[in-house]
Amino acid sequence: MPIDAAKATSAEPRTTELAWDHKDVQLYHLGIGAGAATPEKPHPATDPDELRYTLESALHVLPAFATVAGGGMALAGGLSAPGIDVDLAAVLHGGQTVTVHRPLPVSGRATQTSSVPAVYDKGKAAVIVLRSEVADDDGPLWTCDTRIFVRGEGGFGGDRGPSARLELPDRAPDLSTERHIREDQALLYRLSGDWNPLHADPEFAKLAGFDRPILHGLCTYGVTLKAVVDTLLGGDVARVRSYTTRFAGVVFPGETLRIRLWREPGRIQVSVTAADRDEAPVLADTVVEHN
Repeated sequence: MPIDAAKATSAEPRTTELAWDHKDVQLYHLGIGAGAATPEKPHPATDPDELRYTLESALHVLPAFATVAGGGMALAGGLSAPGIDVDLAAVLHGGQTVTVHRPLPVSGRATQTSSVPAVYDKGKAAVIVLRSEVADDDGPLWTCDTRIFVRGEGGFGGDRGPSARLELPDRAPDLSTERHIREDQALLYRLSGDWNPLHADPEFAKLAGFDRPILHGLCTYGVTLKAVVDTLLGGDVARVRSYTTRFAGVVFPGETLRIRLWREPGRIQVSVTAADRDEAPVLADTVVEHN
């Protein structure tokens, strides 16, 4: 069997050296829509707040950059872990959590320690939990938990894992906004390190069961966090403590995301749907915890 759960979860953690600089941060920010017009910023190229994502002399780092720092090694390293050998055409990103221990530097070198804390048996599929803990000479920087859904790899008799869902508040959102996804957004985003052809090659997308290439789930993840920071957190990326989501549906380049936000003490609950497809769910169980 391609997934040996016992072998994967008992393997020694693997370490990888990461390095990034301002160009990597700027490319990532452009890949999630920085510099593009939004309802709140009709002239973003010269907006002082937006320049913090695009201009090296004013740069700050959105915490979701942790998912691609060093070229997306968290995901790549996890899928090459002992006991795991899967077909990329069967792989979907199930969920993501980033916990920030301190603000991410614009440039840095760090050590990533990767492990597989759990493999869940969902019957017709398996869910692999990949954990990467990253630290530099000054201490811990961030922790990523990545949940990978692999079709056709369940049925091995393992634990089904958690299945609780987070209900949306029973009131109108405190803010609703939209973000348009450009036709070339996936092509730009993949330059940050996720080279899965599912997001670029129409023939590969058909093999995976899609009519055309889909947007990276982590691109939607970044677009959404940027919207939260820009609208409800005063543009201050350092306020984000953690950010978690479940990928509930796909996004196609060219579509528009509808992002609904509910304020709660110390956190913001988020719902993301595809405005062009009758509000089809995109991100669910989504929470940004903040200072």
